[in-house]
Amino acid sequence: MKRLAIFTAAAALLSAPVFAETWNGTLVDVMCKNKDIASHTKKCALGCAKSGFGLVTGDGKFVKFDEAGNAKALAALKATEKETDLKAKVEGTLDGDTVQVSSIAIQ
Repeated sequence: MKRLAIFTAAAALLSAPVFAETWNGTLVDVMCKNKDIASHTKKCALGCAKSGFGLVTGDGKFVKFDEAGNAKALAALKATEKETDLKAKVEGTLDGDTVQVSSIAIQ
């Protein structure tokens, strides 16, 4: 019985990274997700930060970030020198329609 419990725990830990996904797109605040993202600015995203953040993918789909992802997006925006074209790579797991973000890198 003890071996079965250890095996099950090990299998669960090893399978968790399998569900991680990567998305590429444009980082945008929730309030502006339906606007022209090509002209969306860092200043606007920072100003609308309270609405939360997400990513508009190349096919136009919007994926919303969880609270931890919102904090990571805000930190990434503050750290970047880019003012427009906020392309980003996001890693995490999809939980319903929300991404549980593990990392964000503005490219």
